[in-house]
Amino acid sequence: MVEKVITLENVSLIDFLGTENQNIKQLAAAFPSSKIISRGNEIKIQGKTPEITKINEILSSLIEHYHKFGKITHTSVNHYIAADGDTEEEVIATSPDIIVYGSKGGIIKAKTPNQQKLVDAVEKHDLVFALGPAGTGKTYISVALAVRALKNKTVKKIIISRPVVEAGENLGFLPGDMKEKVDPYIRPIYDALEDMIPVEKLKYYQENKIIEIAPLAYMRGRTLNNAFVLLDEAQNTTPMQMKMFLTRMGPSSKVMINGDRSQIDLPTKVKSGLIDALQTLKHIKEIAFVEMKAEDVVRHKLVKSIVEAYTKADEAKLQVPEKPTADQENRPIKLAEPRIA
Repeated sequence: MVEKVITLENVSLIDFLGTENQNIKQLAAAFPSSKIISRGNEIKIQGKTPEITKINEILSSLIEHYHKFGKITHTSVNHYIAADGDTEEEVIATSPDIIVYGSKGGIIKAKTPNQQKLVDAVEKHDLVFALGPAGTGKTYISVALAVRALKNKTVKKIIISRPVVEAGENLGFLPGDMKEKVDPYIRPIYDALEDMIPVEKLKYYQENKIIEIAPLAYMRGRTLNNAFVLLDEAQNTTPMQMKMFLTRMGPSSKVMINGDRSQIDLPTKVKSGLIDALQTLKHIKEIAFVEMKAEDVVRHKLVKSIVEAYTKADEAKLQVPEKPTADQENRPIKLAEPRIA
């Protein structure tokens, strides 16, 4: 016996559960082998894993339906009970300003004008660079756009990658196999996906390679067709890695590249592949470049102040010239020789 608890957020319980929990009772009647209990804003499901997975998918669809129409009816419940897994995504029409619905019923959409610019750019271009400081929602919005593309069946899979750059901790000394060593670097991606896809369904997608999360090195030699491909933390790629990644792009694919030019963890003498790509590709009209600013920070309000403080400090360093050495001060100035035409 397995148990799962679903917490309803931003939902009117009477409109979702129905009078005297009739909608939940109707769902429970369709799955007599399982037990479905509603208490407050929590729905507890007990039963065998396959049936719990199916019930969870139906509840996720009902939550999306509620956010679109504001109410769940007897007919709605019957519709989603009857729908099979292949038609689940087709019966939901997302509102224009909503990117996707969260796994707990929350609405995920652009919160700032620049985030909306990013959403619009992805709709119009096959290759988009999202640039900006930490906390501006680059990763979260990108993952949401990937999930939406998968749900709308405009792509067949999602491929998300990050360069594994050691910042103060050597991979060789971390415990576990390669997956366990790499997982901490990719944790933000998992966190975003878990906000948008029920855990059981996310596990199914990963087991069937519908969603792949892997280090950048795993992209070599592949052609990425019919996929939404996201490269996160791109400032930590080398120029060779960036070129390798960009040339993986296949037909009917969307590619997003996210990076923060102020957080490069590469060795001092190694040029960032992101910086190199921006210089090399800036004249290609089919590529979109969206710049996020400190005002787009959507984390704790202090993060915005911290980002602004560091930005000002970096600008000040660039403006103040280095003090010349005594030898440089005393060195005679050599004038250029006149050019003879």
